[in-house]
Amino acid sequence: MREDGKLDYLELPGGDLPATKTFYAAAFGWQFIDYGPSYAAFNEGLDGGFDADAATPKPLPVLWAGDLEAMVEKVTAAGGEITLPIFDFPGGRRFHFRDPAGNELAVWSEG
Repeated sequence: MREDGKLDYLELPGGDLPATKTFYAAAFGWQFIDYGPSYAAFNEGLDGGFDADAATPKPLPVLWAGDLEAMVEKVTAAGGEITLPIFDFPGGRRFHFRDPAGNELAVWSEG
């Protein structure tokens, strides 16, 4: 069961997505579900995906929240900086934030 504030997904930059998928399939036997030409999801111990159009060249840890608007308030009250306001994506909604150390994370919820 999903819990507020717990790691739920890991999004990685995809770069050359076909080559990235080929590498992980050959090296580790990973399988993918494609969501368009620039995104491939995986479920290999932790759900995640490769995003060829990633806005940041770093991994993006994604946390879960049952109430996304309430979590925005908690993040900002705790000193986080919202870098992308709530937006829709296939499967739900999410926002991105930067913590005081400069790390970027996201929080998602089902639509």
